[in-house]
Amino acid sequence: MEGRSLDRQVLLGFASARVLHANSFADVLDEESGRGYQRRLNPRHSLDFRKYAQQEGSATIPLTFNLRGAPGRVWNIADQGGRVRLTLARGARPLAQVDCQHRLGHLSDLDVLLPFMSFVGLDEREEMQIFGVINGKAKGLSSSLLDFHDAQLCADLASERPELLVALHLKNEHSSPWYNRLDLGGARVSGLERRASLRTMQKAARILVKRLHPRSAEDVARIAHDFWGAVALVIPEAFSNPRKSLVTKGVGVYALTELAADMVLEVPDGVACDRLYFASALTDFAPHVDWGNDGLLAGLGGEGGARRAVDILRLSRQQHRLKVANA
Repeated sequence: MEGRSLDRQVLLGFASARVLHANSFADVLDEESGRGYQRRLNPRHSLDFRKYAQQEGSATIPLTFNLRGAPGRVWNIADQGGRVRLTLARGARPLAQVDCQHRLGHLSDLDVLLPFMSFVGLDEREEMQIFGVINGKAKGLSSSLLDFHDAQLCADLASERPELLVALHLKNEHSSPWYNRLDLGGARVSGLERRASLRTMQKAARILVKRLHPRSAEDVARIAHDFWGAVALVIPEAFSNPRKSLVTKGVGVYALTELAADMVLEVPDGVACDRLYFASALTDFAPHVDWGNDGLLAGLGGEGGARRAVDILRLSRQQHRLKVANA
């Protein structure tokens, strides 16, 4: 059947899981190229639905797709007197899985009948918008992936989401120690170890944006880039070993970002606030801190833990500065 979903043309129909799987695909975000928008497949979630789908009395809401591109050789819709016939080219897979990836992921060999709805001819940006509306509050959906969607859809990221601009700058800039090391929730970049998520870094960047106001988002991004470059330089082992160190975990990222703001606000007149300045300021205390999982910040988590971590690091920094002054 052909109709409308609010302001969009849609098709409603029924088909076997085998047919729908063979003619559709999930446009999973490729973090290396930045193409796509879907989260990576959760095998357990998908296998759970496969088991459920074969039980007596099972049911599901319609699977949601989008027919990519314009009608032609790949797909075509023909009117048949009150209904329409949708024809798909064999092997073309023109149906993008907007909201059904986990339900359909492990049903390729089943002939169970499923209801489906397909938008017609949305472009990738429109698909992404609808995916965000459907899944914006979905349990288990990576908030970092939704943040990435926002970045693609914002007309002016610097003014609308300055903290997101800063976080993405750290992820995308080749000279950043965080280059391709912030998890977005899509297909991971091979060979690079994950540390914090994009959402974690965005929350940390919000600290800098707020405390360094009215600096521009671009200026804050440069400051964050230079600061984290100094962190990686001064405490390389702690920064490069996320399993054994809290430097790149949430509590460490938030606490160190607060110190970065402190350092910017106390920079002497005439001194450039660059990586050299941050490295000098960090060298006085950071190498002497036990950043391990059982160290100075052990057991701290959440907003309260982050505030406590800031107090601990500020005290440690002050003590080491006094030692240097007395010496």
